[in-house]
Amino acid sequence: MPFYHKLGEIPRKRHVQFRKADGGLFYEELFGNEGFSGLASLLYHIQRPVQIRSHRVFLAPDWQQAEDHSLRPRHIRAGRLDPGGDPMTGRRPLLYNREIAISIAHPAESQEAFYRNGQADEIIFVSDGAGILESVFGDLEYRKGDYLVLPRGVTHRWRMGAVPHRLLVIESAGVVRTPKRYRNPHGQLLEHSPYCERDIRRPAFRPPEETRGEFEIRVKQRNTLYSIVYATHPFDVAGWDGYLYPWALNIDDFEPITGRLHQPPPVHQTFEGDGFVVCSFVPRLYDYHPEAIPTPYHHTNIGTDEVIYYARERFMSRKGIEYGSITLHPDGIPHGPHPGTTEASIGRRETDELAVMIDAFRPLLVSKEAESVDDPDYPLSWLDAPQNDGGAR
Repeated sequence: MPFYHKLGEIPRKRHVQFRKADGGLFYEELFGNEGFSGLASLLYHIQRPVQIRSHRVFLAPDWQQAEDHSLRPRHIRAGRLDPGGDPMTGRRPLLYNREIAISIAHPAESQEAFYRNGQADEIIFVSDGAGILESVFGDLEYRKGDYLVLPRGVTHRWRMGAVPHRLLVIESAGVVRTPKRYRNPHGQLLEHSPYCERDIRRPAFRPPEETRGEFEIRVKQRNTLYSIVYATHPFDVAGWDGYLYPWALNIDDFEPITGRLHQPPPVHQTFEGDGFVVCSFVPRLYDYHPEAIPTPYHHTNIGTDEVIYYARERFMSRKGIEYGSITLHPDGIPHGPHPGTTEASIGRRETDELAVMIDAFRPLLVSKEAESVDDPDYPLSWLDAPQNDGGAR
């Protein structure tokens, strides 16, 4: 996130001697993306953060394509997938291409091992749950409705509260950013942005851990999970400053943009990455032109696969969806509101829907996990009811 933050103890200048009370040096680490040209932070460790005791392959995640490759709308009833694992091991792959991977997790336990995604930035939508995301940057409290943005390479661990968790996980091969249309050349969010820096929550300082021993970090790289055991606790950071760190934005702090006539999805944009955008559909007033039709018009997704995660069982233009459902409307097939929803929306004042939309600009593959909870009748759900003309058959 492109604004400066500082926690703990740091020296007056970069790359100078910074000593502990006993005269020993703190160990400086540059944490940055895009080589030395992107956003970065400087962390100061009590111990050298590179002391590896052992390493091995832990797991090769099983992203297998569905057997049914047909081009059709899909209703993936992901809320029916069984809970299990932790926020890392419990992820169930659903949709993916070379730029984005979408999973669902219904974790049943907190993490014991630490985790570091070395190949992707992550956006995690907390559809249900509360707790603390621990990381080398400090503690970030999370709650229902939060988007958690984790830059690649952040060593972290989930401390889940007692409430059940549902997580939508978006992995991005490129850097996750605030929408370009909503920021000035310096990175500040503009006056017409649906959220601003005041809405963004940053990590809080946690006292550094000086323990030595065996600390397992599971690192995702090359589409494989590796187990690397270090001799020092990863959270031994006495202080840090910079522009790159985990942060949180709650969907309730996203202020919708409305108008006299229907506003297209770009006004709901919340994040962007390489090859995709993320939008938030939140409770809002309907269009107020006297002849307005609040539901979206039929549209053809040229160059876009549209994915919607439903955080409530109701949505203005859909029938038959479930909480935790995901719909996929692929490029090449026009789509729009279900029969009857257009007429039902006329004259209504507001909607209380809550959903996350992901538009991918390259075709998405469907996983076998998604196929196992796919609704085969969904493509037929736009058929008009048969008309009885009274004639003989």
